[in-house]
Amino acid sequence: MPSAEPPSFGPARRRALRAYAAIAAIVGALLLLFAWAAGWLSPGRLTPARMTDAIEATSTTPFPGFRRAHAKGVCVAGHFEGLPAGAALSRAAVFASPRTPVLGRLSIGGGTPYGLDAQARVRSMALVFDGPDGSQWRMAMNSFPFFGAASIETFLEQTRASAPDPATGKPDPARMAAFAARHPEAQRFAAWAKAAPWSDSFANTQYNGIHAYRFVDAAGVSRLVRWSMRPQAPFVEMDAAQREAAERDYLQDELRARLARGPLRWDMVVTLAGPDDDARDPSTPWPEAREQVVVGTLVLTQAQDQATGPCRDLNFDPTLVPSGVALSDDPILAARASVYAQSFDRREREIARGADVDGAPPQETAR
Repeated sequence: MPSAEPPSFGPARRRALRAYAAIAAIVGALLLLFAWAAGWLSPGRLTPARMTDAIEATSTTPFPGFRRAHAKGVCVAGHFEGLPAGAALSRAAVFASPRTPVLGRLSIGGGTPYGLDAQARVRSMALVFDGPDGSQWRMAMNSFPFFGAASIETFLEQTRASAPDPATGKPDPARMAAFAARHPEAQRFAAWAKAAPWSDSFANTQYNGIHAYRFVDAAGVSRLVRWSMRPQAPFVEMDAAQREAAERDYLQDELRARLARGPLRWDMVVTLAGPDDDARDPSTPWPEAREQVVVGTLVLTQAQDQATGPCRDLNFDPTLVPSGVALSDDPILAARASVYAQSFDRREREIARGADVDGAPPQETAR
């Protein structure tokens, strides 16, 4: 006769059920973690994707396959000559080597790859040093001497404030003024942008690392520093009329003309922090009286179109540093790594899907 007793599980069946439950719990936890990282559980939280979305929104036209910021640039190559003064401050191999290969990119600010070179207020230099010990050192520097935001949240607010108004295609002046009124560092940046003279070449522009890093010497002694690439080419100002009359690719054409005549050089200058200098805030300049040390010379010898050059598929993540260099506690510096990765992933997917990164530029942009 059939038994009235409920079915019972043997020890093997119970172990299997416990294993299934554990696996389900792990998968559930991973899904929650993924959803949290993507920002689905906290719509207001700042994530790399949302920061990248905001940067994309500052361009009136999407340009698939191009960088979301500093979309127009030119690949460059050369080498770095280390100096003993650099080796005394940092055990990074590039300072002990007389010649380290360098790849890089010179660019202008903005999200369009067809911008007017001479009209761009911000110019940039990005570099990759391939050290003799197999290390890499990646840098991202700009022509402005300090950042316009003191935190990543403020930078997001600034980026959203500068997005073009759909009605005009340009940033809303009232919205920009309201942002600046709330942030003194933005007012300092605007004053610099208005008053600082414009150079007439990529080659005679100084590029500044903005963020603080730590140099660590052979004995393990650590010092907070900021660095700049200071041009050996003499500064020549480009006035408003000259900028207005310049051709679209003026800076790139002028760079190639200079390189045809010989190498271009920048001194790498390190500024040592004083005891009260803030390493966490890139919007605060350090006093000009701080000790400065020339630690090497950057020599550029070649330029190549970015569509076919080796810089196109490089992510110039400024948090990738060699032994002898360490990151500071600057939260904006830390955030740049994930935002750069997000932007890099998007454009590489677009290139893989056939984005036209070598197309002809549109008709002359209205000035």
